Amino acid sequence: MWYMAGELLPATRRALLRRLALEQSGNRVPSIIAGLVRDGETIWVDSRGWVGDRRPDSDTQYRIGSITKTFVAVLVLRLRDEGLLSLSDRFGDHVPGTAVDDRQIWQLLAHSSGLSSEPAGQWWERTKGEAAEDFLAGVDSDQLRPEPQHVFHYSNTAFGLLGQLIERVRGKDFTTVLHEEILEPLGMRRTTESPVPPYAPGLAVHPWADVLQPEPFEDAVAMAPAGQLWSTVDDMLRWLRFLAGETGEVLHPDTLDEMRKPASVDDGPQWTRGAGLGLQLARHNGRALVGHSGSMPGFLANMLAEPAESTGVIFLANTTAGANGALAVDLLEILAEHEPRIPPEWVPEGGVSEELLELTGLWYWGPVPQLLRVLPDGMLDLSAWQGPGRQSRFRPDGPDDWIGLDGYHRGERLRVVRAADGSVTHLDLNTFVFTRRPYDPSAPVPGGTLPWE
Repeated sequence: MWYMAGELLPATRRALLRRLALEQSGNRVPSIIAGLVRDGETIWVDSRGWVGDRRPDSDTQYRIGSITKTFVAVLVLRLRDEGLLSLSDRFGDHVPGTAVDDRQIWQLLAHSSGLSSEPAGQWWERTKGEAAEDFLAGVDSDQLRPEPQHVFHYSNTAFGLLGQLIERVRGKDFTTVLHEEILEPLGMRRTTESPVPPYAPGLAVHPWADVLQPEPFEDAVAMAPAGQLWSTVDDMLRWLRFLAGETGEVLHPDTLDEMRKPASVDDGPQWTRGAGLGLQLARHNGRALVGHSGSMPGFLANMLAEPAESTGVIFLANTTAGANGALAVDLLEILAEHEPRIPPEWVPEGGVSEELLELTGLWYWGPVPQLLRVLPDGMLDLSAWQGPGRQSRFRPDGPDDWIGLDGYHRGERLRVVRAADGSVTHLDLNTFVFTRRPYDPSAPVPGGTLPWE
């Protein structure tokens, strides 16, 4: 049969549903719903269990817990992109008077600030939240843990503080900024700070009997940025597309790429779990995954995107314990096994200027051949001609100027140097000279060497 975007084979849908059903029945989950996206389209949504007398559907709200932190991180990076702060700023430069005055903003985003995992006082997830001034006053020296520098230690408190940072810089409350800058532009109208019907109630299941108990919902107030939000599968699938690269006008793709890079790791040199800037990272069977889990009284959630495959998964459940985080990975594995992603057809791009074509082909870094290609999106790719070596992509930044996007040359400037007649003499990449023949004697360093013998 023809493969059509958004369609899955019946065998694939059954395998996905079976895995979801095993999770719901085996772990006694009152209700659970999951969805998959691929290439910017929703390709599967299904559910098990009941919310009252109805099946949960793609418009049923669940509390998403710490997935809220991903929105906070995007808002902070927007402030940075606007020049209103730097990630290397001390937190106290913007919100003074706490024990982390000397910590840099990026450390709070990457869970390496040394802050306690939970704020001072009673169990914040189950009690009425504190106003901003009381919350900030509680972030004192008792909230610091040893070895704060570059050591991963998950901190809900840090994201309560980042919410205050957003409010101080914007001059508006956190939820207003969130709606204006992310939710409304992306059309996420069912993501809210409090539940709006239809929604699933938070429930706990007795460990030794099939008995349910309602879980509380309290407004976290100053700690809301750590886990307050409610959302639906439809809205979360849109957020997954964002994390996979479909950022719209909300965030520059380069900034999203920066957020998805490891800033701290959770399990040693051969890491499989780590943190970017407000995002959880994982490596599984060669897959690079990015997203976040969520847990609040009565709810569990997990969201993972695989940007390299333009694929993502979300599940939402109304249970305090039981739904396994491995479910999300398993659903991605089932999709990859049953229906490997079909790459798009290659078609000639055309429209490449003669000036750009002139830059393609072999260049030499001393005696080392390097290949420069034009990518379909108009960027340049510089890589080793054969075997391993440095590789970077470059985006245009003015006539004959390019900026490195990744690899060794990230952020560095590639300049096309021309003679008086307009012909290209060499490339200058942050002082590295690339010439059309090895050690071209007419070029600057390392040209002008002795002749080849």
